[in-house]
Amino acid sequence: MKCFSRYLPYLFRPPSTILSSTCHTEADIISTVEFNSSGELLATGDKGGRVVVFQREQEVSHGRGNPAASAFRLGRETILFIEVTIASCPNSCFSSGQSKSQPQRRGEYNVYSTFQSHEPEFDYLKSLEIEEKINKIRWLPQQNAAYFLLSTNDKTVKLWKISERDKRPEGYNLKDEDGRIRDPSTITSLRVPVLQPMDLMVEATARRVFSNAHTYHINSISVNSDLQTYISTDDLRVNLWNLEITDRSFNIVDIKPSNMEELTEVITSAEFHPQQCHTFAYSSSKGSIRLCDMRQTALCDKHCKYFEEPEDPSTRSFFSEIISSISDVKFSHSGRYLMTRDYLTVKVWDLHMENKPLETYQVHDYLRGKLCSLYENDCIFDKFECVWNGSDSVIMTGSYNNFFRMFDRNTKRDVTLEASRENSKPRAILKPRKVCVGGKRRKDEISVDSLDFSKKILHTTWHPQENIIAVAATNNLYIFQDKVN
Repeated sequence: MKCFSRYLPYLFRPPSTILSSTCHTEADIISTVEFNSSGELLATGDKGGRVVVFQREQEVSHGRGNPAASAFRLGRETILFIEVTIASCPNSCFSSGQSKSQPQRRGEYNVYSTFQSHEPEFDYLKSLEIEEKINKIRWLPQQNAAYFLLSTNDKTVKLWKISERDKRPEGYNLKDEDGRIRDPSTITSLRVPVLQPMDLMVEATARRVFSNAHTYHINSISVNSDLQTYISTDDLRVNLWNLEITDRSFNIVDIKPSNMEELTEVITSAEFHPQQCHTFAYSSSKGSIRLCDMRQTALCDKHCKYFEEPEDPSTRSFFSEIISSISDVKFSHSGRYLMTRDYLTVKVWDLHMENKPLETYQVHDYLRGKLCSLYENDCIFDKFECVWNGSDSVIMTGSYNNFFRMFDRNTKRDVTLEASRENSKPRAILKPRKVCVGGKRRKDEISVDSLDFSKKILHTTWHPQENIIAVAATNNLYIFQDKVN
């Protein structure tokens, strides 16, 4: 397990001092986390508009190394690395197909690049302040030596190129070594410029800026499998962009009514199908999912499939509509299933069955009796994400008290784990946590009344091929890996 702490300003202190520090600013809170398609890079975005990219270490581990701690200055932030033993998930939630005789790589990531993706802006026409917070990051599949990713705040999507440079040209004819232009009359001979080796430099360059297309806040972006287009989604519209064209986009979904008083639902998330470039799905605040086919019509206001679970009238309450709102939707890697996360549950839908979910998993059903207090402190509006593992056999999502949940679809077993600095001991195996609802509490259980709702795991991601997960807990990034042989 590795923990990346993002809150120490300007000064590196001994690890024991760092671990006890609790101060952080709003800008340091992680707002999105995403592996690239190979899993070699991991990107995080925060509320300060910064993107930090981590790269996996290249060496192969045949045994257990020594724990280490080091810190790196990244502009106005410092990130602490605490290398501890790779943790094993209990209850077989990690089902690895790798032979035990084969050496496994450690899931250790170090800072590769950091850059300021977005700055705070102000819309003078609407007297509206636009936050720099990174809402989503999506990687493009790697085509050459460089890496490309899309990052978005509430209004603007940017395409970033991350590339390496380890050589510099020298021996110009019209410039001196300081870069100043030479007087042509002083040039008496011609030189052939040469490339000289230099220290490796990782550069992040904004290649495209896609702006002025959304009236409302962007909540999701998704790259198409054709590698030429992507969609950006706000509360009422879905726009289709070409990655090469920044001055126009095509509106493919528009649910805005002519009279805003008639508005009954908003779009909460959208994603392209992983194989079919013409298919995408979007979820709504009413708990429904619409599957659309761009081959049918240019404007996909009419869906081709509609997924919704009928509501049980006996369980309806004042909070029913709030907790049924879908905060995240994800296609499985196979493209056969859809996974959705609402406030209390994770549901898996078969694309061939629209009337009810194939599987329903209770994330924190013990909170059902506390909805009133959760409504009063606004926690009921938290937007949790969900993620598949590489084989679509296990799903993961976050909860409160820095808990995160895993569900094995084959064995139907589940486990609750905690991402905590206090529990992050070297060579430690994560122990399952249990929440006691009522009655006598056991020693290893925590009471539902003792849960800390200010500590929450909203953002999670899973390595596309291996059992490595990353979870963001406020301003800390935790990386866990299945036990290394």
